[in-house]
Amino acid sequence: MTLGKDTVLEILNGIALPAGGTLVSKDLVRALTVEGGQIRFVLEAPTPDEARALEPVRLAAVEALRAVEGVTDVQAVITAHGPSKPAQPAPSLKVGRHPTPQAGPQGVPGVKRIIAIGSGKGGVGKSTVSSNLAVALAKAGKKVGLLDADIYGPSQPRMMGITGRPSSPDGEHIEPLHAHGVTVMSIGLLVDPDKAVIWRGPMLMGALQQMLGQVNWGELDVLLIDLPPGTGDIQLSLCQKTHMTGAIVVSTPQDVALIDARKAIDMFNTLKTPILGLIENMSTFHCPNCGHEAHIFGHGGVAAASQELSVPFLGSLPIDLDTRLAGDAGTPVAAGGGAMADAYASLASKLIEGGLV
Repeated sequence: MTLGKDTVLEILNGIALPAGGTLVSKDLVRALTVEGGQIRFVLEAPTPDEARALEPVRLAAVEALRAVEGVTDVQAVITAHGPSKPAQPAPSLKVGRHPTPQAGPQGVPGVKRIIAIGSGKGGVGKSTVSSNLAVALAKAGKKVGLLDADIYGPSQPRMMGITGRPSSPDGEHIEPLHAHGVTVMSIGLLVDPDKAVIWRGPMLMGALQQMLGQVNWGELDVLLIDLPPGTGDIQLSLCQKTHMTGAIVVSTPQDVALIDARKAIDMFNTLKTPILGLIENMSTFHCPNCGHEAHIFGHGGVAAASQELSVPFLGSLPIDLDTRLAGDAGTPVAAGGGAMADAYASLASKLIEGGLV
């Protein structure tokens, strides 16, 4: 069998949809490329709700294509081009109020471990790492929660493919949403996505306190907290008011990023929050055409810093187009298969084997 687009489309035409028809007959396949043994395509659903329901179909398509002789890799992501179904009414409680007094650091009911994922500066891929690591841990059998604590720039609703609003039946507690096996909460689910959050420090603290203490997280092995960049109010309040298991710091290998990453490490040390490890993101770039490896932001800087600071080095992640496409489509790359999914699975395994999760 000659591997080409026609062959791939023929196989995809055999993948049935729950509501009838196939991926090809319903015209859901986009951006199909076949290069050697590598196959990439996008499944575009009419609405985000239908896109979420396509995940079992996507997995079936990937499995069918990987069984074809000569296929070395299959990458498929799901996206949507239309609006979601009407959102549920917003919870009837005030979000962003001033924090209520508490005696000291507190845990979150039902949550065994709380791990913050931070960075000294923005743009290093911290939120991407957070969402994919959460999904990888869930795939490994852990009960995982993901809290988007970046109040000013929440991105987890998009990256995790969540478009609805949480409910609050009693006006006091919030029911979180679920995606890819992960329990998710973000301020982005409670405010108008097109409006800026213009809050002073006390309101930020109040919102964080509410998302930790008033959300029905259920029984979790670990709650990952995607922090905003820097060393500000959110980080300070979280580490002082919450029983933290530890923190993971994400950085690119370039010197400018490492300068700020060191500040983040110093902040966690000052606040007596254990550093569980460092992750080097955007470490290398592999050209999809020729396979050449380039170090756009340098290479190995985070590993060297971890050795110098006596902090565990958890691993490095390359710059990857599929990771970006998957995040934009609301299906983290770790939810599928391939090299990047394997990389995040390896990170998850290190945390599990080290007893950190």
